[in-house]
Amino acid sequence: MNTLSKRILSFVIVTTIAISVGACSNMSKRDKHTTIGAGVGAVGGAILTDGSPLGTIGGAAVGGIIGRQVK
Repeated sequence: MNTLSKRILSFVIVTTIAISVGACSNMSKRDKHTTIGAGVGAVGGAILTDGSPLGTIGGAAVGGIIGRQVK
């Protein structure tokens, strides 16, 4: 990957994160917990299954359900 590609990728990632954080401002506490749980579950699923799409989606689903139950 050359320097220009890395800069473009970095810009896209930072922009995506900034938009995502802004989108959470109107969410209820339960919705935020669900989103965080899904994100953590997706990362955990990807790590445990060596990046398998099914493992990532499964982790996100389980994490979202657990996050939804947090009060």
